[in-house]
Amino acid sequence: MAFDGIVIANLVKEFQDKLIEARIYKIAQTEEDELLLTIKAGREQYRLLMSASASLPLLYFTEKNKPSPMTAPNFCMLLRKHIQNGRITAVYQPGLERIVHFEIEHLNELGDLCKKTLIIELMGKHSNIIFCNEEGKIIDSIKHISSQTSSLREVLPGREYFIPETTHKVNPKEALEAVFQEQIVSKPMSVLKALYQSFTGFSPAVAQSICTQAGIDSDKSANCLTQTELTALYLEFCKVMQKIEEGNFQPVIYYKQEEPVEFSTVELGQFEEYSKKQYDTISEVLENYYAQKNAITRIRQKSSDLRRIVQTALERNYKKYDLQLKQLKDTEKREKYKVYGELLHTYGYQAETGSKSLEALNYYTNEMVTIPLDDTISPLENAKKYFEKYNKLKRTYEALSELTLEVKEEINHLESIQTALDIALLEEDLVEIKEELVESGYIRRKGGNKKVKITSKPFHYLSSDGYHIYVGKNNFQNEELTFKFATGNDWWFHAKGVPGSHVIVKSEGNEELPDRVFEEAGKLAAFYSKNRGNDKVEIDYIQKKHVKKPAGSKPGFVVYYTNYSLVIDSNISEIQLISG
Repeated sequence: MAFDGIVIANLVKEFQDKLIEARIYKIAQTEEDELLLTIKAGREQYRLLMSASASLPLLYFTEKNKPSPMTAPNFCMLLRKHIQNGRITAVYQPGLERIVHFEIEHLNELGDLCKKTLIIELMGKHSNIIFCNEEGKIIDSIKHISSQTSSLREVLPGREYFIPETTHKVNPKEALEAVFQEQIVSKPMSVLKALYQSFTGFSPAVAQSICTQAGIDSDKSANCLTQTELTALYLEFCKVMQKIEEGNFQPVIYYKQEEPVEFSTVELGQFEEYSKKQYDTISEVLENYYAQKNAITRIRQKSSDLRRIVQTALERNYKKYDLQLKQLKDTEKREKYKVYGELLHTYGYQAETGSKSLEALNYYTNEMVTIPLDDTISPLENAKKYFEKYNKLKRTYEALSELTLEVKEEINHLESIQTALDIALLEEDLVEIKEELVESGYIRRKGGNKKVKITSKPFHYLSSDGYHIYVGKNNFQNEELTFKFATGNDWWFHAKGVPGSHVIVKSEGNEELPDRVFEEAGKLAAFYSKNRGNDKVEIDYIQKKHVKKPAGSKPGFVVYYTNYSLVIDSNISEIQLISG
């Protein structure tokens, strides 16, 4: 997450475009370290979230309102007294620091025009919101920092406000080529570290992008760079700085398998292969990125108990299956014992008394074999012993063949539930998966036999050619889609040989569908399978009327005997999601 000086530069431009001459209408302190300002600019109204949280400092426009405490905290009351109804006259960022200044004009109690500055510092655990007067003296702050807490700077009423010099970084806006090269080569560290540790506002993600675009290994030692490499690095650095100076920002979120992995306001070269979504403003990026991240984290936390149940059951079945396969391998000797018995019936008379073996011709293979004998019993008794071994192993083989099939089916079923947990995006999706585990006997139903209400729905996509495509999120939905929703001439898709979703393309009565529809449905089947993320995934597809469900089989299990196949990637970023 690159909430760096470059992202803040984009935020400042957004605020300058919308908030200059705007009035602060409401001030609320929604959390201990968070403000929500309602600002009116002509006919427009904006909500500005400021959070000085040590774990996740944030600053952006938001559409969402948050409830305020019944009694406003002292800092909030102070701001209301001084700057409520105040006019924002300037918004700026010193250097490329992670700091934003809001200059505000207001009338005091005597009706005189006064100026104040509201400063938000977005610096991890050192984040703060500080309120200063016109002379740069601190009136108050959302967090008080005493000399006992910090030896670098006190943040207390009456103290002078200044930015502490802790990292000795260079302002990149003032870095000419000679300064740039000197900063890089003087540091005995990787090029990546030298970049983001030399210049304010640069995150590791942006530094990595500069290295990638310049064609330089970011792990290479900075003091080993050639002049050509230094020049290439500086040119890419200048391109980034030019975009900042011109306000040419491109707010974007990068996704890996539909999960947001990074956001930025300038292009990041190392994420070229990732899917991405561009937004009109950096505020939209921040709100969406953190909302999506939080949703994924919340679902993972809520699904952790279900995952543990499934994983425990899987491990138990894996062990059982491995043991059964070993036992099954041992039964391969049964035919040999049967042949030994038959050969002893035929040639046993040739064995001398007290012999420990007998050489005999195997008339099945026309080869000589050596049959081990128990010298304490007769050849016929040895034959009987071999037949008994054969019959025992035969019975074991027949029983194990059936048991291994059952255990393998159970493993496939559990792996399909595991994949459904990976697909789940909403809490209602988990409800349906839990219901399947209850019906399968892995979870005991609480509160009697009453079934829970299911509200989860399959994913619904629209192909580029206007065909509706539906994707099951779990085994119950897969079965519903395939055998109740789809009609005979609709097309059915599934990743070959691995757990995954059933994908249904509604044919709308058309005999022929465009090739692109098959490709997009194949991508969806690849993405919503255990093989998601692979460049090449084999997909089986067939008309629904040829898909059958064996009697007594697990939910979502089907068979088909003739099908088409395609190999495709699992990138679904260009396919339109309607609901799900």
